[in-house]
Amino acid sequence: MFGFGKGKNKEKKEEPQNKIEIAQDSAKEEKSGWVSKLKSGLSKSSNKLNDGLKDIFVRKKLDDQTLEELEDLLISADLGAQTASVITENLAKNKFDKVVTEEEVKQELASSIAAILQNVAKPLEISQEHKPHVIIMCGVNGTGKTTTIGKLASNYTAEGKKVIIAACDTFRAAAVEQLEVWSKRSSCQIIKGKEGVDPASVAYEAYEIAKNDNADILIIDTAGRLQNKKNLMEQLTKIIRVIKKLDESAPHSSIIVLDATTGQNANSQVKVFKEMVDLNGIIVTKLDGTAKGGVVVSLAKQFGLPIHAIGVGEGIDDLKPFNAESFANSLVGIE
Repeated sequence: MFGFGKGKNKEKKEEPQNKIEIAQDSAKEEKSGWVSKLKSGLSKSSNKLNDGLKDIFVRKKLDDQTLEELEDLLISADLGAQTASVITENLAKNKFDKVVTEEEVKQELASSIAAILQNVAKPLEISQEHKPHVIIMCGVNGTGKTTTIGKLASNYTAEGKKVIIAACDTFRAAAVEQLEVWSKRSSCQIIKGKEGVDPASVAYEAYEIAKNDNADILIIDTAGRLQNKKNLMEQLTKIIRVIKKLDESAPHSSIIVLDATTGQNANSQVKVFKEMVDLNGIIVTKLDGTAKGGVVVSLAKQFGLPIHAIGVGEGIDDLKPFNAESFANSLVGIE
């Protein structure tokens, strides 16, 4: 089970104890494997923090100079100035003018980071009331948005849900071709139009098909070219306007996909898209290729939007629901 939405309710039958134990062992192995992959993926970020901590805590005592250096380190690790200030203040309350070890500081950092992230670590819930549950995916080109849509579709179909994808980035042929590959992999239907056709018309057709076919989920891909913000805004608002004519409660999820390698620029992207769309969720990708993983904490602190999932690789299993504690521990390099 992918864990983003609720699967179909099935009557549970009692199973032999050995089968239950095997299933539990399998679940533990899967969780352990993901945590290991997360630690590995965030190793560039954690190594940067750990190297800085080693340099800072040579003096052992937590004084004003040490706190200032620590705050600078957290900012350089893309946690953001506001977040860095809050975390160092928390540390000062508990440990100021005391002799501290590097491990104690790491534990305090992980605890503060987890507390910030706990408020936003929320799964992407698929509503049982709305069929289809409409998900609009936003984000600039190159963030991994199209691949993320494919992974979501694949995992939802594996859960037994009927998924339809609307390819509404009609001006970028590569995006449509990529979605077609994913639709075949996940055995779900893709609705597309001719190149350059009005994206809203594709969304309209896709919704009608999804409704008539009793689909559980409609995922709408959108364009992400910020070079011409006015055109992009018009496209997005028109798609939403058209969808609302068919279901005034839609879209039920408006998610932005962010590339962690862009660091603090991810905050700017959220601001831009919030002007166009009523965003209510974030997915962060490419955490395995950057030392800027701290931007996830910055995003949580600045916007408070739910972070549904994170990606640490290209594979189908490399996108998982976001867990605050696991992320915090991996970010600071706690085993």
